[in-house]
Amino acid sequence: MYQTVTEGLQTLYSKKLLPLEETYLFHDFHSPALEAADFQSKPMVLLVGQYSTGKTTFIRYLLENDFPGMRIGPEPTTDGFIAVMYGENEGIVPGNALVVDPKKPFRKLNAFGNSFLNRGNGTCEVIHRAVIEAAGYDFAEVLRWFGERVDRIILLFDAHKLDISDEFSEAIRAFKGQDDKIRVVLNKADQVDTQQLMRVYGALMWSLGKVINTPEVVRVYLGSFWAKPLQNTENRRLFEAESQDLFRDIQSLPRNAALRKLNDLIKRARLAKVHAYIISYLKKEMPSLFGREKKKEELIMRLPEIYTILQREHHISPGDFPNVTKMQDMLQHYDFSKFPSLKMKLIESVDKMLASKIAVLMSMIREEESKQPPAMVSGGAFEGSHDGPFGQGYGEGISAGADAEDWIISRDKHRYDEIFYTLMPVNGKITGVNAKKEMMNSRLPNTVLGKIWKLADCDKDGMLDDEEFALAQHLIKIKLEGYELPAELPDHLVPPIHRKNPTAEALYNHSED
Repeated sequence: MYQTVTEGLQTLYSKKLLPLEETYLFHDFHSPALEAADFQSKPMVLLVGQYSTGKTTFIRYLLENDFPGMRIGPEPTTDGFIAVMYGENEGIVPGNALVVDPKKPFRKLNAFGNSFLNRGNGTCEVIHRAVIEAAGYDFAEVLRWFGERVDRIILLFDAHKLDISDEFSEAIRAFKGQDDKIRVVLNKADQVDTQQLMRVYGALMWSLGKVINTPEVVRVYLGSFWAKPLQNTENRRLFEAESQDLFRDIQSLPRNAALRKLNDLIKRARLAKVHAYIISYLKKEMPSLFGREKKKEELIMRLPEIYTILQREHHISPGDFPNVTKMQDMLQHYDFSKFPSLKMKLIESVDKMLASKIAVLMSMIREEESKQPPAMVSGGAFEGSHDGPFGQGYGEGISAGADAEDWIISRDKHRYDEIFYTLMPVNGKITGVNAKKEMMNSRLPNTVLGKIWKLADCDKDGMLDDEEFALAQHLIKIKLEGYELPAELPDHLVPPIHRKNPTAEALYNHSED
C-alpha cells in the first residue's frame, strides 16, 4: 500500500509503465521519461500569447510585485519561455543551470539542445524566475512538452488584436489532447464599450473555433488584468465577476493537482500501449532477409491503414492514436527489423494497472482531501479583496444591509404593507393561498418561489405576518435583479420580531418612529 498518492503514481509509473515505454522506444517518438520531480512538482500554469497582449503585465497583476528582469512593452520576438517560481532568495538562474536541477521538473528540456537554452536566464525574489529562450528549435514541440506537464494553459488575447497568426495557430494546435486544461483570457476589455465587446467576443470565439476543434466551447474570461483605472466602467461588475471566476479556477489547481497527474498518467499509458502495438506490428510485417527498405517504405505509406487494422483488432479508440503524419516522418529514421516484437506480459501489466491500481489511487485522493485542509494559492492578487467592502458582491443582493444599523427591508416596508393589507390578513397573517397569488405575479418559477417561501416563513407556521411578507417581497426583488438566493436566511434579513436578540426589535421600532 502506498503512503501518498504521489508515491503511488511514481511507483506505478516506474514498475508498470516505464518498462513498456523503454521496450518500444516511446521516449524517442513521443515524450521523455518522467522523473521524481514530475510527480512531486507544484502545480504549473502556462501563459501563452502573441506579442503585446499583456503577458508580463498579467503576471505582474497576479503577483502584485515586480520581478527582476521583467520588461513591459513590445518585444521583437515572442518565442521565449519564462518560468516564474517561488524562491527564498532573489536571483537569476541561467537556463542551462535550471535544466540540470534534479528538484525542478525541467531536466528533460535538455533534449532541445543549446539553441533552446543558451540565451536563458532567470531571476528570483519571493518568487523565482527562470528564462529559457532562443531561436533555432522546435517551438511547437517545446509547447507540447510543457502542455503535457502543466495544470492549466491560459491563452491571452488583446481586445484590439484578435487575429490569430499562423505561428500562434501552430502553437495552439500543439496543445491537442490537453483541451481540458485550456482557458482563454480576453485582456484589455475595458478599452471597448459594451456593443464593441459583444462583437469582439463573437469574433474571438469564431477564430478559436477554427483552431481548437472541440465539441465544447472553451471558457473565456473577460477583463482588464492590470492595476490601473478602467477606461470604460459600464462593464465593471462583469469584469469583477470574471476576474473572481479566473482566480477561483487558478486557486483550485493545488487541490486538483494529484487528480490531474493521475489523469495525465492514464493518457500516457493509453498512448504507450498504442505505440507498442504499432511498433510490434511493423516488426511483424518486415521480411527476414531481403527487400527490407522497400517494405519499410510501403509500411510507412500504409500507416493510416495500419491504424485502422490495429483499431479493430485491439478495440482501440481512434483518438488514442498518435498523429499519423508526424509518426510517418519519425519512422523514416528507424530500422524496422530491430523493433521488438509484441510482449503481451508488458501490455497486461499496464492493463492491470489501469483496471485496478488506478482505482486505489482515486480513493486515496479523496481520503487525502478529507484529512488535509484544502491547498489554495495565496499571496499577490489572491489575497486581495475577498473580505471587506471591496469583496465581490459585498453590499449587493443578499448582502445588502449587512452592515446597516436598521433592518434594510424597513426602507420599503410601507409599500409592501399596502399590498399585504389588500390580501385580507386574519389575526395579522395571510394564508399561503393568498400569498401565492401575489408572489406568482413575479413570474418566477415555482421552485424559486418555494425557496423564497421557506426563507420568509421564519416561524414555520405556514402563514406570513407583515414582516415575513415584506421579507418575501424583498427576496423576490433580489432574485429579479439577477442575484442568487442563500441556502439559509442571513441574520441581517431576519425580521426583528423573529430575532432572538430582544434589542433588535427595539432598534427596529426606533427606526420606524
